[in-house]
Amino acid sequence: MTTLSSTTALSVRDPWALVPSLGNLDAYVSAVNQLPMLTQDEESTYARRLRDAGDLDAAGRLVLSHLRLVVSVSRQYLGYGLPQGDLIQEGNVGLMKAVKRFDPEQGVRLVSYALHWIKAEIHEYILRNWRMVKLATTKAQRKLFFNLRSIKQSLKGDAADADLHRNTLSAAEIERVATQLNVKADEVVEMETRLSGGDVALEPQADDGDEGGYAPIAYLADERSEPTRVLEDRRRDALSGDGLLRALDVLDARSRRIVEERWLKVNDDSSGGMTLHELAAEYGVSAERIRQIEVAAMKKMRKALEATA
Repeated sequence: MTTLSSTTALSVRDPWALVPSLGNLDAYVSAVNQLPMLTQDEESTYARRLRDAGDLDAAGRLVLSHLRLVVSVSRQYLGYGLPQGDLIQEGNVGLMKAVKRFDPEQGVRLVSYALHWIKAEIHEYILRNWRMVKLATTKAQRKLFFNLRSIKQSLKGDAADADLHRNTLSAAEIERVATQLNVKADEVVEMETRLSGGDVALEPQADDGDEGGYAPIAYLADERSEPTRVLEDRRRDALSGDGLLRALDVLDARSRRIVEERWLKVNDDSSGGMTLHELAAEYGVSAERIRQIEVAAMKKMRKALEATA
C-alpha cells in the first residue's frame, strides 16, 4: 500500500486535499488508510499551534491522521444494524471535539484521548436511531445496552451445558451480569426485555388491509374520553333534548304536528309516522303543500337551534 510521508503532509497547504472527493465507503476507507501517521513530536507541535494560535491547518492535520482510528472503532458497532458510513460520520464529529480539547502537556497521545470522544458520539447516535423510543437514558442503562449482548454470548460460551436456543438469562446469569457491570439485577432484567422487543407502529400501514383493526391505535385510544368527543356528545344531547323542544315551540300547531308526524313519531311496528299523502288527505291539501310546510318548519327550527348555540 502506498503511503504518504510526514514530510509530504507538512508540505501540503490544505491538509483536507489529501482526502479526495469520494463516492462510496470503500474508497473512503482506502483513502484514509493511506494518510500519514504523525510522530509524537509532530502531534505535539500541531496541538500547541492549535491551542496557542487557533491554527486550523494544524487541527486539520491532527484530524486527518486519526481518521483511520474512527473507521476502526466504527467496525465494533456494525452489529446494531446502522450504516457504517453514518457511524464513521458521527465518530468523526467526536474526533474533531477531541482535537479541539486536546492538551499536549498532559503526556498522553491523541489516539488515547480521542478514543473516548469517538465512542461517545457513536454511542449517542446508536441510542438515538436504534429504536424510535430511546432505550437507555441513565448511566447504568447505557452500560447495559452496550455490554449486555456480548456478556450474554460469553456466558453461553462458558457454560458447558448451555442451551444455544435459549435467549433469556437465568436468575444466576442475571446476578452474574449485575455483579460484573455493577448494576442492579432488576435493571438487567428490564434492559433484556427492552432489547428483546421492537418498535410497533400505533397506526397501520396503508397496505395492511383488514389487519388495520388490530393495530395498537385501535385498542389504545379511548374516544369516549377525548375532549372534543366529550364536548360534541354534550352538545348533541343538549340539542336533542331541551334544544329540540325550544325549536318546536317556535312553530304553529299545524307545522309542529307535521314535523312530529314525519320525523319524531315511531309507531309500534317501527314504521315511522304519517306519510305526505296521509297528512295531505287529513288537511285537505296536496302532498306538495305538506312538503313545503315541512321545509319551512325545518328552516325555522334550524334558526332557533342556531340562536341557542
